[in-house]
Amino acid sequence: MMELTVTRTRMIAEGVRLFELRRPAGDPLPPFTAGAHVEVRVADGIVRHYSLCNTPEERRRYVIAVLREAASRGGSAALHERVQEGDRLAVGPPRNLFPLDETAGRTLLFAGGIGITPILCMAERLLTLGRPFALHYAARSQNRMAFRERLTAPPFAGRAWLWCDDAPPEERLDARRILADPAADAHLYVCGPAPFIAHILDTATAQGWAADRLHREYFAAPPQAAPAQDGSFEVEIASSGLVCRVGPEQRVIDALAAHGVEVLVSCEQGVCGTCVTPIRSGIPDHRDLFLTDAERAANDRFTPCCSRALSGRLVLDL
Repeated sequence: MMELTVTRTRMIAEGVRLFELRRPAGDPLPPFTAGAHVEVRVADGIVRHYSLCNTPEERRRYVIAVLREAASRGGSAALHERVQEGDRLAVGPPRNLFPLDETAGRTLLFAGGIGITPILCMAERLLTLGRPFALHYAARSQNRMAFRERLTAPPFAGRAWLWCDDAPPEERLDARRILADPAADAHLYVCGPAPFIAHILDTATAQGWAADRLHREYFAAPPQAAPAQDGSFEVEIASSGLVCRVGPEQRVIDALAAHGVEVLVSCEQGVCGTCVTPIRSGIPDHRDLFLTDAERAANDRFTPCCSRALSGRLVLDL
């Protein structure tokens, strides 16, 4: 990981703090593409991934915006409460699990809440390329909208629309109208809370959008109830033959860690893909929001931070 300096931090909306990160000597940073994120070590043992929201043409700074979660597990709270300008953070190189198709005839961008971060980066890139796009940003209220001033001024004026839940009905997001009559060369990108993403994707599908034109990235998984009879199972490490028992209330990553097997994790909710692990045999119980339906059906990988097993044993390709 790189050691970067926090050169600027400020509140840009209710509960949202912006952080500008640069190398201490001001040298160029590894390049990134629209939709990319970086992993940030925010405290001992806590690594979180945050989308880059500045334009990919910039090489000397990374910009992230962090929502202070009410039920923070330590990541957002540490950044909001402890990190100040001049502090240094360990930051991993950019990684893109939400890439932008820069050749699309038209691009529709949807952001819900803090989901604006990768979407803004995509919009900045499309502006640079001169590609046609429209950005629709929904939030509970205007004071919760990060980057509102940027999106309501040129060159975004006329390309970006802001919708608030507390506004009159005619000023709220009407996804059905916006997604009607999809063009064959159009692509859709959506990021935000899981219910918002589901609403946009379900509406698009009902309006005739092809599945391969729909792209999404989750920031957090919705609460999921465990099956009524959720028993224990075993995981085997193929390279060593080590077998670990995973208890009914235990995560796979915790069972492995207890036996000295560390798996790199970030979100710990099955949304980022950092911990995806290959499977040699066994049937996983997929509980993530990262893998596609086709990847789940293949049953050759799973997310050990949240997923479990339907078979008595999973043999992991570790």
